[in-house]
Amino acid sequence: MRSLRRALIALFLVVAVTTAVGGTAEATPLPVTYDFFSGVGPELAHHGGSLPGSNDFSCRPTAAHPDPVILVHGTGGSQQTNWGTYVPLLKNAGYCVFALTYGALPGPWPVSAIGGMGPMRESARQFGSFADRVLAATGAARVDVVGHSQGTLIPALWVKSGAGARKIGRYVSLAALWEGTSPAGPTIDIARRQGLLPAELPVCAACGEFDPTSSIIRGLQAGGLYEPDITYTNIATIHDEAVVPYTSGLVPGGANVTNIVVQDGCPQDLTEHAGLAGSRRAATFVLTALDPAHPRTPVCERAAPFTGSRF
Repeated sequence: MRSLRRALIALFLVVAVTTAVGGTAEATPLPVTYDFFSGVGPELAHHGGSLPGSNDFSCRPTAAHPDPVILVHGTGGSQQTNWGTYVPLLKNAGYCVFALTYGALPGPWPVSAIGGMGPMRESARQFGSFADRVLAATGAARVDVVGHSQGTLIPALWVKSGAGARKIGRYVSLAALWEGTSPAGPTIDIARRQGLLPAELPVCAACGEFDPTSSIIRGLQAGGLYEPDITYTNIATIHDEAVVPYTSGLVPGGANVTNIVVQDGCPQDLTEHAGLAGSRRAATFVLTALDPAHPRTPVCERAAPFTGSRF
C-alpha cells in the first residue's frame, strides 16, 4: 500500500510539472505524413478545429526556439487542411506552433473552412490580430512565419501597413508570388473592362489581387519588397502551375534573403504548387531556414505532384 501511495504521489508531481510548463513539448512525437492533403482528414473529423500540436496558447517558447511559428495557408486552405505536414513536423522540432484561417467565406461548415477568399488587406488585419494574440500569450518579442501561396503575401501586407513592424523575425515562403501571377490576371482584367465581372470577385476577392498590376502587388513593391530586419527564405518549384512564372517568388535581395528552387540538385522532385507544402525536401529547407544554426541535410527523392509525397 505504501509503495502504491508513493507511486501515485510521483505521478501527481509529474502531471503538475508538465502542466506548469505550459506545453513546451509533447510527451511523444506526433506522426508526420509528407502529403499536402494530410490535413483534410482532421478537418472532416473536427470541423474548424486545430491540428494536434497547434494553437496551444499555453505553450512557452524555449531558449532554443524563442519565436513561435505561425503557419499561413494559401487560397482555399485553412489552419488544418493546409498544414497536415507542418504542424507535427515543427511541434516535434520543439516550436510553439500556431495556425489561423483567414479570409474565410461566410456561412456554415464546410464553407467556413474555405479561407483566403476575402480581400487581402482585410486578411492581413486578421493575421495581425492573431499574431498579436500569439505574442501576448507566449511572451515572445517576435513571431516566425511560414506561408504558402497567398499566405506568403498576407504577413508582408501586415508589415507594410506598419502594424507588424519589428514583429516578424524569420519569414519562410513556399510558392511565393511576390511579383504576382499571370495565369488568371489578364483574363480577369479583360472581363472587368467588358463589364462581365465586378471590381471585386464575389467569391474570391483575393484572386483578382494576384494580378501583377494590382494595387496589392504594386504596394508590396513600393519602397522595396524586403524589410532589412527580417530574414527571408523563398522556396519555389519549377513545376508551379499557379505562380507563373515561378520566379515571381524568387525576387533577389540582400544578405537577408535566400532563394531556393527544390529541383536544384534534385530534378526527380516533381512537386508543383500544392505539393510544395507536403514535400519532405522542401520541409528540410524550412527547418534550416527557421534554425540556421542547425542546418538540415536536404533529402532528394522522387516526389509526386499535388501531394509532395514520395513515390
